[in-house]
Amino acid sequence: MNEHIVIISGASSLGADLVARLRSEATHDTIWMAVDGGLDHALAAGLEPTHLVGDLDSVTQEGLAWAARHAEILRHPADKDQTDTELALALAAKFDPERITLVGGGDRLDHTFAGIGALGALGLTSVPALDGWWDGQHLRVIHGPGSVTLRLVPGSTLSLLALHGPCVRVTLSGTRWELDQFDLEPLVGMGVSNEVPDGDGPVDIDVTLSGGVLTIFDDPAPEGAER
Repeated sequence: MNEHIVIISGASSLGADLVARLRSEATHDTIWMAVDGGLDHALAAGLEPTHLVGDLDSVTQEGLAWAARHAEILRHPADKDQTDTELALALAAKFDPERITLVGGGDRLDHTFAGIGALGALGLTSVPALDGWWDGQHLRVIHGPGSVTLRLVPGSTLSLLALHGPCVRVTLSGTRWELDQFDLEPLVGMGVSNEVPDGDGPVDIDVTLSGGVLTIFDDPAPEGAER
């Protein structure tokens, strides 16, 4: 089982802080994938993906030439039923990873919804940890029934959203406003803009749900941070 797969997607460049974080969480088993034009952003940031996925309508000729020498290219037709990001996630799931991280962004709202929404695909339910960075904002996705303990920055904001339909019996503890076996309806504000308590170190927040797909927007503490 591969520990971690990072998928570089979207239309935005990668900031230095994010690249440093991705590198700090990577191991020698980490697999780096690029989705179409995401390859150019990855290469510009000093990352070297081993897989390139998509219809390749936005990657540059220079990027494509690099991939031909250094990566496995999985080219799909432009006329297809799935987005390039969905295809990359489906490929990643075949590696049976412990974790998938999706990195994306851009100024198209439809691409944002589709990209983040792709983490809720049924084919990803077997992946223990699903998270992402979208335009610098961190998010996690839990397929119910499931639970997670979040180690977050003190005083930060936490939001829970049911983007794929109702989430059943959501329990949230450790925040300013807690939930107890609450049924969260799709795209309602009940779980938005919660607060993580202040403290001298990272704060542990527990989230569980019995059913549904829950998307969590948070500010994670650095890897290895002690309470």
